[in-house]
Amino acid sequence: MRRIPAVITTCAATLAFLVPAGLAAAAPDSTASPAEQSYTVVPYENVKVRKLPTQDSAYLATLTAGRSYTAYCWTHGQTITDHGYTNDIWIGFADGFSSAVYFKGDQYANLPASAQC
Repeated sequence: MRRIPAVITTCAATLAFLVPAGLAAAAPDSTASPAEQSYTVVPYENVKVRKLPTQDSAYLATLTAGRSYTAYCWTHGQTITDHGYTNDIWIGFADGFSSAVYFKGDQYANLPASAQC
């Protein structure tokens, strides 16, 4: 049996996370709830994805401005102020969070208020 180095596996997982919504083939995920709702969000500038909803948390990836991504929920986290906006809402993705300050739409990046993590 051939072993794949952990670095390659980690890179593949990171690339899968960064595929914009609608470009990846839908594959069954045994960990996801069948009724789990997802939403499309679009950052207006490049934005970092963090492990937890704080800018001091571990960096996971960068989302590219203008591309669509799949989000699942929002939560309260560290308050971020940038470009004249202040918000403590963080958008939840499969593996991490990004500040809603950097997304198009309302304070929740157009996720419904009921989509709280």
